[in-house]
Amino acid sequence: MRQRSPSIGTVVPLPNRVAALLSTEIERGKLNPGCRLPTEQQLADRFGVSRNVVREAIAQLRADGIVEARQGVGAFVMAPEQRSAIRIDREALQDSSNMERLFELRRILETEAAALAAARRNESHLASIKAALDRMGGEERWEDGSIDADLLFHREIARATGNDYIHTFISFICEQIRRSIHYARMTNPLHDLVEVNVGEHARIYDALLAGDPRAAGEAMRAHITCAAERVGVGLPEVCGNESGE
Repeated sequence: MRQRSPSIGTVVPLPNRVAALLSTEIERGKLNPGCRLPTEQQLADRFGVSRNVVREAIAQLRADGIVEARQGVGAFVMAPEQRSAIRIDREALQDSSNMERLFELRRILETEAAALAAARRNESHLASIKAALDRMGGEERWEDGSIDADLLFHREIARATGNDYIHTFISFICEQIRRSIHYARMTNPLHDLVEVNVGEHARIYDALLAGDPRAAGEAMRAHITCAAERVGVGLPEVCGNESGE
């Protein structure tokens, strides 16, 4: 009987675990772009799973754009710039360095998105953003509905840019940080957290309402920096981003 590798653990479904392990090896450079993956049989023996599990795992990697299948030859690792899909392993976000990178990306994208939204927003956009803000500070503020409203607030700002690509990317990132919001609510006094968080969002909304791109960008940047700190992530400042630049 095949002995399952301890790295697989007991979490199901197994194809997801195998795909995650292979993805991690690729991201860490153990499997470089252009390299062919081991055969299904080799991977099955290595992880102690069936070839069907391996086949499903590789299919996931193909769907995520991480590997490319070549008929009769095998599956090959794609270079990051060649990938047709974006994937963030949520388990990898348990590593603080990966969470820092995600918040760093978020700060870059959402700061610029807020500035652009302030210049392009219309009354419909403002109404949607304000509705999400009201939910965050309303009856749902102590419940998970507040998290949904928080993420909606950011998606609606992305929508207000009028750029579908910005909306798509920020919507994707929003779902990746949902767990971090849960963590912040568990590790900080909830009353104080809600008050501070709603206040940060209110400042962003006020800048959008005023049509002030600079103020909107600065308010968003400050919010994301503080949000990162609330989950134990310190974002490095870059020279030239101080208020006196």
